[in-house]
Amino acid sequence: MFTHVFVGANDVAATKAFYDGVMQALGHGEGALIKDGAAVAYASKAGSFIAGLPRNGEPASGANGGTIGLHAASPEAVDAAYAAGLANGGTDEGAPGPREAFPGSYGAYLFDPSGNKLCLWHVAG
Repeated sequence: MFTHVFVGANDVAATKAFYDGVMQALGHGEGALIKDGAAVAYASKAGSFIAGLPRNGEPASGANGGTIGLHAASPEAVDAAYAAGLANGGTDEGAPGPREAFPGSYGAYLFDPSGNKLCLWHVAG
């Protein structure tokens, strides 16, 4: 259904450090700077994730109530991505653990350096 997700960033270097850690822990490669360094992109067969300076020149801000879910292959990948995100400027929004609302699921929540909310998510089976 989706081809890509683009989120705003206020500091591309800090954003790249954050997402490089998170994405590598989830099994993806390092991001590539695009748009003359105004954004960083992570591509996969399932779609692309891009973070960059807003085109209108205004400061980036997280979507109020919005969350972007990133698939994790295992609970250990959730733990590693969460730790990498915190180590690279992220902020906790929900420590890793089982999520009772969805039996068999394991997740964690983080804010990136620009306030975008991420869910790192694994479902057994």
